[in-house]
Amino acid sequence: MSRLWSPFVARLHPYVPGEQPKDRVFVKLNTNENPYGPSPKAVDAIAAANGDGLRLYPDPLAMGLRTAIGETYGLTPAHVFAGNGSDEVLGHAFNAFFRDRGPVLVPDVTYSFYRTWAGLYGIPLREVPLAADFTLDPGDYRGPCGGIVIANPNAPTGIALPLGAIRQVLRTNPDAVVIVDEAYVDFGADSAAALVADHDNLLVVQTFSKSRSLAGLRVGFALGHPDLIEALTRVKDSFNSYPLGRPALAGAQAAWEDRGWFDDTRRQVMADRDRITEALRAQGFTVLPSQANFVFTSHGAVPAEDILSALRDRGVLVRHFRQERIRNFLRITVGTAADCDRLLAATGAITG
Repeated sequence: MSRLWSPFVARLHPYVPGEQPKDRVFVKLNTNENPYGPSPKAVDAIAAANGDGLRLYPDPLAMGLRTAIGETYGLTPAHVFAGNGSDEVLGHAFNAFFRDRGPVLVPDVTYSFYRTWAGLYGIPLREVPLAADFTLDPGDYRGPCGGIVIANPNAPTGIALPLGAIRQVLRTNPDAVVIVDEAYVDFGADSAAALVADHDNLLVVQTFSKSRSLAGLRVGFALGHPDLIEALTRVKDSFNSYPLGRPALAGAQAAWEDRGWFDDTRRQVMADRDRITEALRAQGFTVLPSQANFVFTSHGAVPAEDILSALRDRGVLVRHFRQERIRNFLRITVGTAADCDRLLAATGAITG
């Protein structure tokens, strides 16, 4: 610990992202990036924004993007918040809604960044155990609390909740903000955006990183009652009033409006996800039912860490988590059809 640090910094446990290798070329199935490029219309819009206009600040309200997103869901721009990736949006939400309000409920197996934000802002966190099959029981989220965060589909399991379960959580916690983190919703789950108009305590968070292939651009957004959006805007404007640059705003709006590219690429990912699920099960793997762009899997005979190492030796990267309950599982991103073939050939050789 440096003598110049603020004391709380030494107590932080930062989020550890997936490996971004630089030493060799891998089939990279460890960070849930989309294997297909962004919409060509988005690429063109980004290029067009990279001109003399860069000397000017971007729109701090992101009004064009917020309007386009809101129209898709039958909402107004006042229901939409835009930020620098969904991680930033979620971080602002923890700050805006959960400080000094009591323990926040999260599943015990979920996106680990939630613990990081809780530590950063001094928010008590209570982990609610998932069932033995890693499903979430909405009945476990009852009683007084400072807020609730549910990833749907969950990460890293890929399991999704039906909207009825989300409704149940909202109705039993009317005085707490319920955040539904939908980073992977476009790969087969139902979005809680349909519930925003009827529940003033719901905040739905999505990203352009996964289904719209813009992880490198860093754009995310939230949907919620205008009072929630105003709170997020207050936090944002007290931190960085210009979080999205001109190329990001232009590219994100073009990607959002290109529904054809979005649908074609996500359907290909879903088809290959189902294909590798079936093939891995035939190789002796247990694969949880996924509605994300990844699968969560374990093998009955070969430990996950051994498979992880052997895959890396064969030029394939996947993700392993050391949390005790899931330490024998691997999270595998769905790549291109060729990537999936190479993965399956490698897993077959390792476990055969």
